[in-house]
Amino acid sequence: MIIQLSSGQGPEECELAVGKLFETLKKEYPDIEMLSSHVSRYSKEECYSSILFYTECDLSGLEGTILWICKSPYRENHKRKNWYVDVSVIPETEPTVNDMEIRFERFHRGGKGGQNVNKVETGVRLTHIATGISVTSTVERSQYLNRKKALAKLNAVLRQKEQDKLQKQVDSAWREHNRIVRGNPVRTYQGKEFKLL
Repeated sequence: MIIQLSSGQGPEECELAVGKLFETLKKEYPDIEMLSSHVSRYSKEECYSSILFYTECDLSGLEGTILWICKSPYRENHKRKNWYVDVSVIPETEPTVNDMEIRFERFHRGGKGGQNVNKVETGVRLTHIATGISVTSTVERSQYLNRKKALAKLNAVLRQKEQDKLQKQVDSAWREHNRIVRGNPVRTYQGKEFKLL
């Protein structure tokens, strides 16, 4: 499953919430793998305007808005305490790249998993030749399934890259701003420690 966390047009506090949410989800779901990220427009550490990641877990229940209640760590006298993050499930579509556009490599996947580990090359690395973007998959025991998963990841990253290009051409500030629904958050976190309520 491919998930995107986004601050929309929110301020730096929302971008910090994106970073904090990603780190929290990584602890909750250790298999999470970051596919791409966009660092803060405000050049703040641990802040992201968006993060795209892959997980084997079903996180569709998180789709919607996440609320972080916290006094601004950047603006001392700021009255606002509610900061929002949009969580979207990115549909995994059929491959958009063909075999001529990618370089395919096999490798021993290592780790636990029985007799096949370190004997059979089931791990897969795909590299998109035009952009140099590279993804791997080692979750499955079969090379075929790992290739399929790696292709889904590669397509998601390439799609994100294409969307980023289009977003620069079109002023989508209002569309992005309105996408985050501020009512009925799916989850609420509180304080600088980012504790789940």
